[in-house]
Amino acid sequence: MRDNNTFTAIDFETATSKRNSICSVGIVTVENGVIVEEYSALIRPPYNEYNWHNTNVHGIYEEDTEDAPSFDKIYHEIKKRLYNRVVVAHNESFDRNVLKYTMEHYGLDYSELGIADRWECTMKIYRALGCKPARLNSLCYRYGIHLDHHDALSDARGCAKLFLRL
Repeated sequence: MRDNNTFTAIDFETATSKRNSICSVGIVTVENGVIVEEYSALIRPPYNEYNWHNTNVHGIYEEDTEDAPSFDKIYHEIKKRLYNRVVVAHNESFDRNVLKYTMEHYGLDYSELGIADRWECTMKIYRALGCKPARLNSLCYRYGIHLDHHDALSDARGCAKLFLRL
């Protein structure tokens, strides 16, 4: 049985279409139904390379991350928030694959996180409940959850609040 009260919600923004190009992360930790911690960081993607389409979506530019740490430099912050946790994301296959490909790029082992191969997915859950559209911004609007869409921390927080509603 799923525990909707203790979990970690996560969201990544990417700089390009490459799955290893994380430029921002937002993580929300929930214990016993209460948000107890929020973490966000800008991350310098490989070669600090961006494409216009991704920048147009999230508003993060090369100059925003030129002095930011690369993923391997903040991985310890991500690992301590994910280790052995139930992980939730709105489009879990995207965020899970982004994490896996980025870890692989930096020679890090996904299995050391101690998390499931598939995460909880609020998009799939709400779609199965008949909510259409099941996009994060649509669901947050429907349920009165404040969202600055494509801000990684706001997206993770919105996802966490949607999961808590279940």
